[in-house]
Amino acid sequence: MLILQRKPGEALRIGDNITVSVVSIDGGRVRIAIDAPSDVPILRNELVETIAANQESVVEQVSASELLALFDGAFDHTVSDRKDSGEKHD
Repeated sequence: MLILQRKPGEALRIGDNITVSVVSIDGGRVRIAIDAPSDVPILRNELVETIAANQESVVEQVSASELLALFDGAFDHTVSDRKDSGEKHD
């Protein structure tokens, strides 16, 4: 990791086409400007971490038949079965 000190108005270059400039410093807040090509994604680190956590928590999709199997026969009779058998429902 490279650690640099910059004052407001000073900048640094990353490669040939990315410039990071210090816009202002106010107490514990530093405002920076990043000039980079539009195809270079620029994301706050906390957003990247949130995206990664969400992707890890995604549950595999399960088919309807697999879900019904989890109920182990709790739904043996469907509504259409009841209608065909002549049962009356209120």
